[in-house]
Amino acid sequence: MSAAPAIAVTGLTKSFGGRVVVDHVSLEVGQGRVCGFLGPNGSGKTTTLRMICGLLIPDSGSGTVLGLDLATSRGEIKRRIGYMTQRFGLFEDLTIRENLAFVADAYSLDNKHARVDAALDRLGLATRADQLAGKLSGGWKQRLALAACVLHEPQILLLDEPTAGVDPLARREFWDQIHVLAAEGVTVLVSTHYMDEAERCHDIAYIAYGVLLARGTAAEIVRDSGLAALTGEGPGADRLAPLLQQRPGVTMAAAFGPTLHIAGPDLAALRAAVKDVDPAIDWREAEPTLEDVFIHLMRSATDNSVGIAS
Repeated sequence: MSAAPAIAVTGLTKSFGGRVVVDHVSLEVGQGRVCGFLGPNGSGKTTTLRMICGLLIPDSGSGTVLGLDLATSRGEIKRRIGYMTQRFGLFEDLTIRENLAFVADAYSLDNKHARVDAALDRLGLATRADQLAGKLSGGWKQRLALAACVLHEPQILLLDEPTAGVDPLARREFWDQIHVLAAEGVTVLVSTHYMDEAERCHDIAYIAYGVLLARGTAAEIVRDSGLAALTGEGPGADRLAPLLQQRPGVTMAAAFGPTLHIAGPDLAALRAAVKDVDPAIDWREAEPTLEDVFIHLMRSATDNSVGIAS
């Protein structure tokens, strides 16, 4: 018998200033799973995360987090969740060790010094323990923020665009840590704009303008998208993107080095779009990408901010 999901919410809705920011979102995340939460800026990702962790009260909807009722057990839910915000939220004029000690005190943790030492070792921070947080690079701040999130041994991690602005190596090392935590049973819901990060998740939820538009593994979402794609190779193929982007049936056109990748909902329309283009370009059918799917979903979604007074 399968275990109950760590997160199970139904119909979560939240409005601000007359605009529905999250519109009847339902989401389940299994225990020990890494779920990528994707969508354009302003799509409702952060608001959804804050409702799940008990920082915001939904206007409507219900659900459970770790079996606890979202409406009546918000305090207990907060204690069992680690939430990493978009912006670095620790004290820049304290050292790494002092920041972690402060977090331990905030949670009234026992064995504070041992816990802090363990977190420093786990995230590779021990050699920098006495360095001021404000002097750290983006990647090291990210490690410190994650160390602070896991210090109280949460069962769920909610990570809001945790790797924005850090270098590729730091991102890779961060994701290695995420999968280690998941292997230990921690459930992770992480928002990101990076397609390579989305593909490292066990499954994905895509939201645009408050509406959940796609759910499943990366392969399932691509398979179920109904999109087709072509790749063009030849002299100047990469320079044809602006032209082809305007043609019927082409959802997106993007250069990848000397080649051009185009995608849309109908293969015949794609072939028609490239028919009278330079005959020196060799076009062949290709697999649509996750990025193709998300751009298509975003462009076909209704912007619910139109008509709302600023």
